[in-house]
Amino acid sequence: MEFRRLGRSGLTVSEISYGNWLTHGSQIEEEQAAACVRAALDAGITTFDTADTYANTAAESVLGRALAGQRRESLEILTKVYWPTGPGGPNDSGLGRKHIIESANASLKRLQTDYVDVYQAHRFDRTVPLEETMLAFADLVRQGKALYVGVSEWTGEQISRGAALARELKVPFVSNQPQYNMLWRVIEPQVIPAAEREGLSQIVFSPVAQGVLTGKYLPGQPVPDGSRATDARGKNFVSRWLRDDVLERVQQLRPLADEAGLTLGQLAVAWVLQNKNVASAIIGASRPEQVTQNVKAAGKVLERDLLDKIDAVLDGVVTDDPRLTNVP
Repeated sequence: MEFRRLGRSGLTVSEISYGNWLTHGSQIEEEQAAACVRAALDAGITTFDTADTYANTAAESVLGRALAGQRRESLEILTKVYWPTGPGGPNDSGLGRKHIIESANASLKRLQTDYVDVYQAHRFDRTVPLEETMLAFADLVRQGKALYVGVSEWTGEQISRGAALARELKVPFVSNQPQYNMLWRVIEPQVIPAAEREGLSQIVFSPVAQGVLTGKYLPGQPVPDGSRATDARGKNFVSRWLRDDVLERVQQLRPLADEAGLTLGQLAVAWVLQNKNVASAIIGASRPEQVTQNVKAAGKVLERDLLDKIDAVLDGVVTDDPRLTNVP
């Protein structure tokens, strides 16, 4: 495993992170989830990402039990707040002070820890003054319940506004968690430049485009049984890429993966890590062997010629419009 600093902070994270969105507490049984976490630890992963909303809080609990007994100082645990949790009452979502403080305390109990390394705003909340949100995060940092603050799917302009308040409040504002992969590059025009200016790194999710970049979905063929595309919730995220023109291009990447000595999935994870503003790529798994395979992308250097060939193959099917940043 290789490691990178998160933004301009002193926090080091593993290049490959393990995330439990759509899996723990929902798609797979807890024993299998624990096996995936053990595989991640065995592979040298130290960074684990979750959120209170995943499986309506169950994912945090599963991760907390799976990590129980590990040396806490050797791990970086990240969670998030924004989306609805609990019964969905008027204060069960958003970035108001009440929800942030109560959610943080509840997350710590579920994760069985006194603090999280990075507490992240899961989206930008247009209904709450940003000053209120950042002050609540600052108070959690002062209380020692969060060591650093991050965000997820914020625009470049929102990141700059948050960074200005973080400097005023003297809060370590270190990361953004966006979707990013060979096919989805909407953060490149505006978000990454803003993050570089403000000293933030990206911790990216969906580096293999919900499995599409592993090559398991074939043009003109039905989706495989048991795949993300057959899951009631997961198919909403993967369907955008299940077009023959995209799937045909993905298959054309196979010779380039062979050239690099990687599988298609490993090539996809290695590709996002070539961006110097990316500190870590989050992988999910329903089987331990998926973790073991994907971590082999850590430390891989893709030559400029190979990157140019990838761009040529995918020309016409890449999405890079910054307006598509997922802001509610």
